[in-house]
Parts: sequence; structure tokens; C-alpha cells
Amino acid sequence: KGHLIRPVGLIASMFRPSDDSTVFPFLIPSNLFAVQSLLQLDEIYRTVRKDSAFAAQCLALANEVDAAIKQYAVRKHLQFGKIYAYEVDGYGNALFQDDANVPSLMSLAYLGVHQPGDPLYQRTRQFLLSDHNPYFFRGKAASGQASPHSGKRRIWPMGIILRAMTSTDEKEIVECLRMLKRTHAGTGFMHEAFDMDDPVDFTRKWFAWANTLFGELMVKLHQERPG
Repeated sequence: KGHLIRPVGLIASMFRPSDDSTVFPFLIPSNLFAVQSLLQLDEIYRTVRKDSAFAAQCLALANEVDAAIKQYAVRKHLQFGKIYAYEVDGYGNALFQDDANVPSLMSLAYLGVHQPGDPLYQRTRQFLLSDHNPYFFRGKAASGQASPHSGKRRIWPMGIILRAMTSTDEKEIVECLRMLKRTHAGTGFMHEAFDMDDPVDFTRKWFAWANTLFGELMVKLHQERPG
């Protein structure tokens, strides 16, 4: 049944996108993603379907979850100030980390929940790319976000891709591309995860999710930075 929670207006998730169990069941990236989707449903049903009653329900739920996120998930970190916690329980406990999947805290700018330059997102992102994040690894082959799903040594290409997707810094984007180029182990494909010191040691020879996200990154960069 997982960790006990106090009902506060957040949506409970017993599993993360990686399929691992949550520590605290209020998974904040998923709650933020839910708010974004509910706002989109509100617009669709209000402007296209002309169903104002259902649109109002979507908007009300979005506002309820959003208010709870602001109250319980925006927490003061010792080094970074107010940032998003990854998971909370409604009792005041919070988990500071991320998981290199979608939705994740890193992916919030990709999902449209935040603009890349929003201060709250920027502070959260700085934490995610620091040694204060227990699942940000630095190795001989690359540095990047990881996941408890694959242990204490494996970096996820998906995390590097999302870092590039949400960056406005040319040098950071180029470095992400270089890391992706040198860690595909000669296969030409993105894998689930690779050893931070030896990219030949990887999991999942074929991982459509990461390959598709990489393709999306290439299209985005071609459109935004054709030179």
C-alpha cells in the first residue's frame, strides 16, 4: 500500500514512470503534468466541444491540485532555496531527487508546465544538475541524470536529452549532444542506461522511447538553430 499520505488535494501515484514504487505517493512531476492536461481539457471542452459543465470540472480539479502543489511541493532546500520536491506525503515529508523519465522535474519545461527561464524551474534545474541530487552521476564517459530503476552507476540518455531539450544555453546543448554521441556504444541508438565510466555496458539494445525523444530533440534543434 506504500507510505501513508494525508489527503491535501494532490493525486497519489504508487509507481513512477520508471515503474519503480514511489517513496512518498504524491509524485509531484505527475501532479504538475495532470494540472497541465486538465487545463488543456478545459480549453478543448470549453472552445471545441462546447461542454462548459465538464470544462468547469476540469478547471476546478486543476486549480485544486495546483494549489496543493504550491503549498506542499514547493519546499526550501538548504542550498538552492525554494524548489520542487520530487515526492511528498502531505505530512511535511519530502524527497529531493529526480528520475530520468517523463514526467520528471527536468521535463517540466519540455511539457510546457514552465518556461525554461522561470525562476522556480531554474532553481530546481540547478539542483537536479548538482551533486546535491543523489541521482546525478559524473563519470568518465558522461555526466547526467539517472534513475533508482537502474542502480548507482548508470546514466540515462533520456536524462541528457531532456537536459538539452530544456536548455537555452548553447554550450550546454552542445555538450549534451557530445555526450550522447560518445555513449551510444557504436550502435547508433539511444539506450535505457549506460555505465557512467563505460558506455559499452548498457541496458536495452532497443528503447523506442529514448530513440523517439532523441529524434524530437534533433527536429527541435534544426528548427530553432538551423545554422
